[in-house]
Amino acid sequence: MSSTTDAGVYPRGTKLGVDVGTVRVGVAVCDPDGILASPLKTLSRDFKKNSDVRVLVKHVIEQEAVQVFVGLPRTMKGEERGSAQMAVEYAELLADALVQAGVRVPVNLVDERLTTVTAHRNLREAGMSSKNHRKVVDQVAAAGILQHAIDMQKARGTDVGRRVQAPSQSDASGGAPTLPASSGSQPDSSTRGLQL
Repeated sequence: MSSTTDAGVYPRGTKLGVDVGTVRVGVAVCDPDGILASPLKTLSRDFKKNSDVRVLVKHVIEQEAVQVFVGLPRTMKGEERGSAQMAVEYAELLADALVQAGVRVPVNLVDERLTTVTAHRNLREAGMSSKNHRKVVDQVAAAGILQHAIDMQKARGTDVGRRVQAPSQSDASGGAPTLPASSGSQPDSSTRGLQL
């Protein structure tokens, strides 16, 4: 499973979407044709051992994913605050973990404004009680992030988001977070609009 992205081209195949929170991490997957994103799983965030990152790497391998999109929560004015920094650091940990596992799969950050709000609304409209939202809202939000990304890729005919550089490869000084099974990445692929 190796996937590289040439300039102006986006990888085709199964992709994962990730919604990072302080307590839970939602995961979603799309079909190989990139038509529909579906909720996959909710992981418990493990700040000490990063076991959730390792589980995510296993999902990338099992799903034979060619790309991962991590949501970047910006304010309505487009500013990046604390939660955005947490998402960036998580994406770097994931990129590291993928490379250390021998998996060359790009990780891109994409704008995720309002995905959790939309996920809660969709769950209410589906008839789910508010107290049951917590179990699935993160994976529904991840599906929203992934759907947004794959729709933009198809509409633009190019990759979207900002490619994450794995700290262990881009910063030999060791100042970035690492994982005992991680590293990796590719050049930035920034584009305009609601994705970054």
